[in-house]
Amino acid sequence: MLECIVTKFGGSSLANDEQFRKVRSILELEPTRRYLVPSAPGKRYPTDDKVTDLLYACHARASSGEPFEDLFVKIRERYLSIAQQLHLKVDIQSALEEVHAGIGGGKSRDWCASRGEYLCGLLMADYLGWRFLDAAEGIRFREDGTLDAEKTQELLSGLLKDGESTVVPGFYGAREDGEVVTFSRGGSDITGALVARAVNADVYENWTDVSGFLMADPRIIDSPAEISSITYKELRELSHMGASVLHEDAMFPVHRAGIPTNIRNTNKPYHPGTLISKNAPNEVSVPTITGIAGHKGYSVISVEKNMMNSEVGFGRKVLSVLEEYGISFEHMPTGIDSMCVVVSSEQLNPHREEILARLEKLVEGSGAISVNDNMSIIATVGRGMVHNCGTAARLFSAMSRARINVRMIDQGSSELSIIVGVNDSDFEATIHAIYHEFVG
Repeated sequence: MLECIVTKFGGSSLANDEQFRKVRSILELEPTRRYLVPSAPGKRYPTDDKVTDLLYACHARASSGEPFEDLFVKIRERYLSIAQQLHLKVDIQSALEEVHAGIGGGKSRDWCASRGEYLCGLLMADYLGWRFLDAAEGIRFREDGTLDAEKTQELLSGLLKDGESTVVPGFYGAREDGEVVTFSRGGSDITGALVARAVNADVYENWTDVSGFLMADPRIIDSPAEISSITYKELRELSHMGASVLHEDAMFPVHRAGIPTNIRNTNKPYHPGTLISKNAPNEVSVPTITGIAGHKGYSVISVEKNMMNSEVGFGRKVLSVLEEYGISFEHMPTGIDSMCVVVSSEQLNPHREEILARLEKLVEGSGAISVNDNMSIIATVGRGMVHNCGTAARLFSAMSRARINVRMIDQGSSELSIIVGVNDSDFEATIHAIYHEFVG
């Protein structure tokens, strides 16, 4: 029996009073849902504004000495409408005036953006009759703007140890001096994970507008199959390639604590969603692959040098050149006298000539440097690969039948994924070929 569940609700789940009612009904279905982390209200319809975007725009105008009242009135109307429709008692008007004064008075960009979650948390706490805890009291950032995870754990666990039902607004925290700092966009996911770790929750539920993860991008595959369960390691592989409805950094606090995460749909509360766990759940039949994801726009820097394998530290020298320009590498297939470094073309292009000139000096007189652009990287991920013979053969046979040329192959030591590089023009066709080979 579950004793403690932490819930996080995204912006689409809190867009208006109707969504607030849905959230309360979800909480009432399970009394052990005792902690709620809200995002700022999102869009009510496709052409609507997200409150966070409006707050950023207000700050930009105020910083330039321009009036922002026409934007702030939209923010004011959103919160007042919810409060009026739900007959709330909290003095949201005064809170809004404080935000307005803060924006006009030169408060930081982070402070202004964080007020979307702060105000939403005030409304939700009043609506539920729960305690409100300002995230600035429990989530601590260092002076350099990075999260102090251990200090946060100490503070939050102390503030929440009494077990009282509590609303903690997402997306922000504060430095020791009280200066508000925000996570990157989508950071309410991280707040939810930190709260879950602090109270040692049985489950961290992340409620959004989709019913969990899909095995492939629905813009490429028509009605892809749903993923019912996935491990944190598999999710890390897929998230890196862009297939996620969860902020990537939100995985680490709950993974570290061994707490499962359940992605759920606010508009379909009885759908089980996707369960993310540290270890694979006991299943009668584990599918060979869990999901497929990828990105376009990579470049392959090919470095050839005679007797490369006998030159100690050569690979470090190559990577040091990229490091100097702030470029990270995705993959690095190697041979005896050659190595290939796969990097984002977007990162490479501003410094392409300087980097190539530096690398040319490393191989001068005994090698060559070349660059090939327009490559896509596609990851096929699944814990079932380890137990199913011939997975790679099936994957490459499917690509061969689709007449797709493979430019790169890489398989990690974890055996959780097979990475292939193909021409950008073959990106969609590759995902189609792999998906229909393993899923049908």
